[in-house]
Amino acid sequence: MRWTMWTLSALLAVFPLAGCSQGTTTGPDSKEQQETEQQQTMTATAQLQNADGDQVGTATLTEGEDGVEIRLEAKDLKPGKHGFHIHETGTCEAPDFKSAGGHFNPEDKAHGVDNPQGSHVGDLPNLEIGSDGKGELTATAKGATLEEGKNSLLKEGGTALVIHAEPDDMKTDPAGDAGDRVACGVIQEK
Repeated sequence: MRWTMWTLSALLAVFPLAGCSQGTTTGPDSKEQQETEQQQTMTATAQLQNADGDQVGTATLTEGEDGVEIRLEAKDLKPGKHGFHIHETGTCEAPDFKSAGGHFNPEDKAHGVDNPQGSHVGDLPNLEIGSDGKGELTATAKGATLEEGKNSLLKEGGTALVIHAEPDDMKTDPAGDAGDRVACGVIQEK
């Protein structure tokens, strides 16, 4: 049997392709790598309760590129806007929740995104509650982390999420004149 140059070239072209079609995928888009990255993403939760001990909110916190993303679902609250913050201590003692301390502020700044000396890492947008007593909010706590470090929400002593009775004015130090604390939940690693 005589091999021609064309036949030999065709065979050489087929064999490398056959070796690549074994069903294994490597590189940044492989399914295994994506699953590993998802498992490595840190998450935390908080169950928010009112002064009577009734659960009025559930928050899921996820480590992100710019900070910690917080997804809150709330119920059984007064319609309107409510201040919503991360507080510096992981303790929620009813009825006033003052045990949660002040806003989480590891960078030692003033309160509010509209304050030239602000804002706290724990400052978040207002939560809007509808006429049915329910509301949802997704926000990023910029500069916060669930990993170790001074900006960690899982630091020794913990941190908490707090919902206030009134809206946050986004500028008045130290708490935006948001009024009483009506719900609180300790942030815990999931």
